[in-house]
Amino acid sequence: MTRTFRLAEVTAANFDDAIGVRVRPDQNHLVAPVVKSLAEAYVYPGTAWPRLILDGDRPAGFLMAFLDIDFAGDGAGTDLRSGLWRLNIAAGEQGRGCGRFAVEAVAAEIRRRGGSRMTTTWHPGEDGPEGFYLRLGFVPTGETSGDQMVGELALD
Repeated sequence: MTRTFRLAEVTAANFDDAIGVRVRPDQNHLVAPVVKSLAEAYVYPGTAWPRLILDGDRPAGFLMAFLDIDFAGDGAGTDLRSGLWRLNIAAGEQGRGCGRFAVEAVAAEIRRRGGSRMTTTWHPGEDGPEGFYLRLGFVPTGETSGDQMVGELALD
């Protein structure tokens, strides 16, 4: 089957599809549910960039990027970063290229806005997504964000 992944803004028309995206049950502890991401997008409208991932017209996943946040959180604005905030790939879609598409789509948006690096975080451990991000070229920075590892991908 040919995959035709694309992004769609989350609207009233596809809201139920977006919040219906569920990762595998064993991954629930690794990523927040889509409804939490959409609540955060509402609270941080200038920073959050939420998108439904569709395969044709079928929901396959959800991503949310963050754009130009003060990563240090000190108010100085000396460490502005953009990257992948959340990635929820529907249980039946994993391993089919949807996650790679999502990362590439966020990278393209960051480049379009003039960025040259992409940041993301992940829960460490064998059951987490670290291998996925490393295979895509992310390099651990040695930083943590809460209990998550921080990785960066050069976009130039």
